[in-house]
Amino acid sequence: MHDAQGILIERLGQDGDGIAGETRIPGALPGEVWSIEPPALLRGASQARVEPKCPLFGSCGGCSLQHASPSFLAAWKGDVIARALLAHGLETEIQPTRMSLPWSRRRAGLSARRTKKTVRVGFHARRSEEIVPLTTCEVVEPAILASIPVLERLTVIAAPRAREIRIQVTHGPAGLDVDLRETKELDGKARADLAALARDAGIARLSLAGETLFLAHPPIQQIGRARVVPPPGAFLQATQQGEAALTDAVREIVGEARRVVDLFSGCGTFALPLAEGAEVHAVEGAADLTGALDRAWRGATGLKRVTTEVRDLFRRPLMADELDRFDAVVMDPPRAGAEAQSAEIARSRLSTLAYVSCNPATFARDAAVLVASGFRLEWVRPVDQFLWSGHVELVAHLVR
Repeated sequence: MHDAQGILIERLGQDGDGIAGETRIPGALPGEVWSIEPPALLRGASQARVEPKCPLFGSCGGCSLQHASPSFLAAWKGDVIARALLAHGLETEIQPTRMSLPWSRRRAGLSARRTKKTVRVGFHARRSEEIVPLTTCEVVEPAILASIPVLERLTVIAAPRAREIRIQVTHGPAGLDVDLRETKELDGKARADLAALARDAGIARLSLAGETLFLAHPPIQQIGRARVVPPPGAFLQATQQGEAALTDAVREIVGEARRVVDLFSGCGTFALPLAEGAEVHAVEGAADLTGALDRAWRGATGLKRVTTEVRDLFRRPLMADELDRFDAVVMDPPRAGAEAQSAEIARSRLSTLAYVSCNPATFARDAAVLVASGFRLEWVRPVDQFLWSGHVELVAHLVR
């Protein structure tokens, strides 16, 4: 509804904008009445509205929903999944959202830029190329926030003046694992200076686009009983609480299965814990990830056999006859989903699937294919690892 008295916000969009028809207003919540130019709350403040915790909220683009209460966000993220499923004619039980805590994000992709007089390390402003310096943050682990001065000094050495660089920083038991990308061409002196800076700052590992430049300690991550050293810049679940919630759900779905195939396995987020009770075959497209998984398994005790296979599951999904050797399948594809692999699971005799997704839209598309082949969507469990953002992850239990 839109009149001279303002516009009524109907729902919340995936990016956290309040939506009324074709109009999108950042900061608005459903049920509120806003003006459009300039955007301002006129009346009917939502009961879900709270005071943002971070002074950077509104300028920093890292968070878009700090003005909404945790209970509202938990319910809304479940609704996002339900709407995605309904678009494909699917309905199921959406369980309560498992929420991560503030200050728990153990990895962050930061942007950095230097000029003649300034250095900025932080997140982009909302829908902007401007970098908002990360002077405070309610999301990342304190160790990451404390590393900003060091990251600024690395930026002075590594960044060209004409463009920004990317910094992937991950915190673990051994300290910080830092990977610099899109840097300028670095000569021997610059590399030596970066290594010396990392050494003096106590960084566990410093890498340049995946090439290890300095290593004080292997940047170990504990996954189940295994100690994994991920490749530089490798994907990890964003929070330990989120990883635990996803793993608990996968264990629940797999149950007593004795042979499990883990598709898009990464470094072993699910393969290694599942190996405590089952033989696992882990399939992943990147050899450095399967190598890290294999080394972690060989160094652990009390695990059943884990085998690995390097395979591009988008171009060469496991075929139905290959899948039929297993009792259960775990699948955790990237945002694009797993359309080709889902078709082969549909053709197989498999009856138990744990589908982990970071994109409700592609999950719903794939789930529709599986349900059409006889699978039943038992339940979906949302997991929030990206507080105050529109991002939502899930685990789904499919059985036939």
